[in-house]
Amino acid sequence: MKQEVENLDALFTPSVARPDDREKISRESLTAFQDSWRRLRKNKAAMFSLVILIIMLVLAVVGPWMGNHNYYDTNYDAVYQKPSAEHWFGTDKFGRDQWARIWEGTRVSLLIAVLAAALDLVVGVIYGAVSALLGGKTDNVMQRIIEIMTGIPSLIIIILLMMIMKPGILTIMIAMSITGWVNMARLVRAHILKLKSQEFVLAARTLGTSNSRIILKHLVPNTIGIIVINTMFTIPSAIFTEAFLSFIGLGLQSPMSSLGVLINDGFASLTTQPYLMVYPSIVIILIMVTFNILGDGLRDALDPRMRK
Repeated sequence: MKQEVENLDALFTPSVARPDDREKISRESLTAFQDSWRRLRKNKAAMFSLVILIIMLVLAVVGPWMGNHNYYDTNYDAVYQKPSAEHWFGTDKFGRDQWARIWEGTRVSLLIAVLAAALDLVVGVIYGAVSALLGGKTDNVMQRIIEIMTGIPSLIIIILLMMIMKPGILTIMIAMSITGWVNMARLVRAHILKLKSQEFVLAARTLGTSNSRIILKHLVPNTIGIIVINTMFTIPSAIFTEAFLSFIGLGLQSPMSSLGVLINDGFASLTTQPYLMVYPSIVIILIMVTFNILGDGLRDALDPRMRK
């Protein structure tokens, strides 16, 4: 047995620690953003969706001016022309170039969705953070308000407001923001309730830091992952809501252009000129699918538990 132990010891060579390597960092130091970006790049579906979104954003900006026609120009000599070299996506019943109108409509729909999501973000984050941090009776009252807002179907509120106010971009944005912030507020409140009892928040309170500074400097930065992910899912939902309102005639009206208006106009002539509905439908489907796939990728990239 002793001989066997000696033979085993001979197989191992003690490592010699060099003084220069003791303080050496074996792995590159990364910030939270760099680490999340590195993990996002490994998600091929999310990166492909990001590329598609960038392309569509560029087309929404420069697309209406790429052809030789403006989105508002009418030409009754070119009514209902099929896609051709002159009109890439064809023309509508007024002879307007469908290529220019689709990308102008995409720009308008994205503008409404992003502004509505921004309002939801600001209101929801502030409301949820204040409710969670103050707690007690204040939290109870604020949560009862959220329960009332949740109990009323948001679509009914939006439709009633659209019927009262004059249809337009600002009206649609305000209508969607009335109830859109509720989900953001509930998510932020739930996460901050976990953070408020941790040491860095207690230390800030001990040093006399005000509630507003604790929210802005300590709690909100630690909930940025949830905020970004929820915003990514809010934007396609807002685009669909705008398209639905315009489709049923409560949103934007022609000659203004949005994806909902274009789909509504194309639906009227679906049997004879299907391209008028097919192209804007493809655009809105691409936007919604890519935003959702990118949101899933961001959720995995920003979640520390997914780190390998």
